[in-house]
Amino acid sequence: MPGDDIRRVDWKLYARTDRYYLKEFEADTNANFSVILDISRSMSFQSRGISKLEYGKYLCACLVYFAQKQRDRIGCLTFDNDIVTHIPPSAKHLERVLHTLDRAKPERAGNLKVPMQKMAEHFGRKGILVIVSDLYESPEVVIDAIKPLRFRGNDLIVFHVLDPAEIEFKFDEASSFQDLESGEQIPVVPSGMADEYRKLVQEHIAALSSRFSQNRVDYALVNTATPLDYTLFKYLSARQRLSRIR
Repeated sequence: MPGDDIRRVDWKLYARTDRYYLKEFEADTNANFSVILDISRSMSFQSRGISKLEYGKYLCACLVYFAQKQRDRIGCLTFDNDIVTHIPPSAKHLERVLHTLDRAKPERAGNLKVPMQKMAEHFGRKGILVIVSDLYESPEVVIDAIKPLRFRGNDLIVFHVLDPAEIEFKFDEASSFQDLESGEQIPVVPSGMADEYRKLVQEHIAALSSRFSQNRVDYALVNTATPLDYTLFKYLSARQRLSRIR
């Protein structure tokens, strides 16, 4: 095509076929692929099935396995209010990444801005970064936190992991709700605030989706009640369609 580098033309193949072909090299097509997993205390919440953190672990493990099959260099980073573990991308790091994911535990409160700013120093080379988090910050704070990663030219993918109870709020009895991040307890009468809560959650999700789209970041809401294979199929199919448009 016009603009292609003629130094990459396979002249021997041209001589045999009378058609132009460009040589592709493994070093040029393989990418750095890293999963960034939020392991703050809020990720330990579960109303049924598995916790958000366990779901996030399985999601990250599947994605790095797929990337490894494509011969990409895979890495991993876990964070709460700071970077906890970091494994740089390498073609030989699958077992280390899976082991790190398996051992990750929610021990501290979370904070997006501080660890994200530090991450920008670790990801100097452009690559694909997958962020898995419950995003318990305002949309403005979330976008400001990830901007350093986006400005370095990385392809960002964000999986927003929520428990079904956080989305549907199907509680009936008055009880005390505890903030897993701070430990603060608040008495709540669900019947008097359920509708307002659901409205605020949907507004939060919509705002995140809009802001991520404006910043050319792939965003996917993930419900832990949804089977993992369906979540992966739905997202990867959508990403493939978008890549054709782009």
